[in-house]
Amino acid sequence: MVGAVSDGVDFKWNVSLCKHLSSAGCSSTHSSRSFQLITAAESEATYFFLFVFCDSLLWIEAPGLSMSSLVSSQTEDFIDWWQHAVFYQIYPRSFKDSNGDGIGDLQGIISKLPYLAETGITATWLSPIFQSPMVDFGYDISDYRAIQPEYGSMADFDQLVHKASSLGIKIILDFVPNHSSDQHEWFKKSVARDPVYENFYVWADGKKNEQGILQPPNNWLSVFYGSAWEWNEQRQQYYLHQFTKEQPDLNYRNPAVVQAMDEVLLFWLNKGVAGFRIDAVNHLYEREDLADEPLSGKTADPLSYEYTKHVHTKDLPEVLAMVQHWRQLLDDYSAKHPDGVTRIMMTEAYADLHVLMDYYETADGVRGSQMPFNFHFITDVDCDSDARDFVYNVEKWLIYMPRGHAANWVMGNHDNPRVASRFGSASVDAMNMLLLTLPGIAVTYNGEELGMEDYREISWEDTVDPPARNAGKKDYKKVSRDPERTPFQWSNASNAGFSTAAKTWLPVNPNYLGLNLAAQQEAARSHYKVYKALIELRKLPTLRRGRFSIEPLSRAVFALRRTLKDYETIVTIINVSAKEQLINLTDFINGPHKLIVEVAGVESTYNPGDFLFMASSHKSDKNWQLQLSPFTGLVLSHGPVGMSAQRRLLLKQIIKSFNVVLVALLMYNLWRHKWTKVNFN
Repeated sequence: MVGAVSDGVDFKWNVSLCKHLSSAGCSSTHSSRSFQLITAAESEATYFFLFVFCDSLLWIEAPGLSMSSLVSSQTEDFIDWWQHAVFYQIYPRSFKDSNGDGIGDLQGIISKLPYLAETGITATWLSPIFQSPMVDFGYDISDYRAIQPEYGSMADFDQLVHKASSLGIKIILDFVPNHSSDQHEWFKKSVARDPVYENFYVWADGKKNEQGILQPPNNWLSVFYGSAWEWNEQRQQYYLHQFTKEQPDLNYRNPAVVQAMDEVLLFWLNKGVAGFRIDAVNHLYEREDLADEPLSGKTADPLSYEYTKHVHTKDLPEVLAMVQHWRQLLDDYSAKHPDGVTRIMMTEAYADLHVLMDYYETADGVRGSQMPFNFHFITDVDCDSDARDFVYNVEKWLIYMPRGHAANWVMGNHDNPRVASRFGSASVDAMNMLLLTLPGIAVTYNGEELGMEDYREISWEDTVDPPARNAGKKDYKKVSRDPERTPFQWSNASNAGFSTAAKTWLPVNPNYLGLNLAAQQEAARSHYKVYKALIELRKLPTLRRGRFSIEPLSRAVFALRRTLKDYETIVTIINVSAKEQLINLTDFINGPHKLIVEVAGVESTYNPGDFLFMASSHKSDKNWQLQLSPFTGLVLSHGPVGMSAQRRLLLKQIIKSFNVVLVALLMYNLWRHKWTKVNFN
């Protein structure tokens, strides 16, 4: 077993060495140059300068010292801004209401940007904010270049981008190219057979059955239930809609559609966004001859989306070509605007792993999406999964991912049950530890940092999600996405501090009285504080660019390790079982006599800063064992430095600040004594 003691910091400036170097003219084996200051100032000013200069040399020239990695410039690791970012998804309608109408809006988001910055978020993805009839709450767009009036104005958006930029936060927009709203001017003109827009959408003639009744062109089905075809009386044809009938599919075989969408992307890039999340991208193309899709055998319901195999309406080769086209557009824009910001593309496609890897880069080296979303933590593991399942789903992504690309990990989103509801509320901290210590990019859905839970008791009368309404009163709860979209729980005030309205667009989860941000900020230990500590820890070079390995230690526990030469090793251990586990880490960590707890969960028996020691110091019987409570995790570190990684980061900031003060004092003395010249020999 291991013992735990609290971490302490005992750090002294080596003033005597600096004074010695000062008296010796500050000569150094690192440089053959020496210098002499010619001035009428007091000798104390010289000492200030030498103190700063020699102190910097001291830390840089001694890599074996405990603080050498703290102040060196090696953290400049040439990682592009997005490759290690935490992208925070905001569902605008539920984030923060600023005007009391019960609906979240842009000014509400602006008011909470300081919260994101304080948490450590540097990029946020906004679910659709464009003008829309709101049949599918923004995913049915009637004007791609206008803001939904419920959310605000274009001036509000400009303010949002400016404010976010001032806080170091980049804005990613949700781009919905597969379909528009049937209220879009393009569709209205297409219905009227306007020559410019006649083929902007996928139209087809029907076919008559044996009874002479007109039927849809084929058996293609909507994701949201029923036929994917809708009859238009005015045009006397069917149009394709892979989602609701109010969301007609655009025709990407028409070059004019591609050009129109390129112009939309450029419009928002010129507004200052850093990229786009491309919605339902693998639905962009359909087979031209409209052949029936084969039956799946999964269900006897001919109106269920699962009734057929979607081999003619998803993942067609042309999709990759379009993704590559948009990647080139973004790269060209970045090259023409050399402000140091790479414009990026995230792509949403629930698809086979081999297909997703081609989104990164095809076999012939053509690059597409920087971030083909990895949904395996949503689709392939759940509360019944054991440690081997988690390890397998991590490793398979990394094995298949082409070299030179960044992995990404999506733990939740607006279309799926929340982490606390999928894995259980006790697992929230452990899942965030996994998400935020894996290599690459992390994606967090708003509220997951608090452990917000689905509100499954929303009544039929309050249900607004289209698939749920289509399912009917009896079955709506089985498919509704409303429970994971309830308003953000800011405090225990009315409506969880989300809105002052008498009624919000979706009911607030009643558990907000105990589960809210304000309470977690005040608590000694909370999910939010764990999440924030993990984001701070991600600044470590080891987590930014360290090597990675992961192993199941048993069916209940797995561990991952991040290593980087000359830096501390980070180890994350997670118990996914409902029982306390005694874990032997001896073979996995291989060497250190001491571990330091960096992050511990709310229910953990350990505390951040605790030292964990081996039970015996004899080499013959070294044995690393520790107890892990059910559904909990630990993030540990070990290395040559005798303090926690987070405290080293803090100390680094203190040292930098102290040096700035010293330089300021020197400059003041330069001005006060009117130094006239500085000679360097």
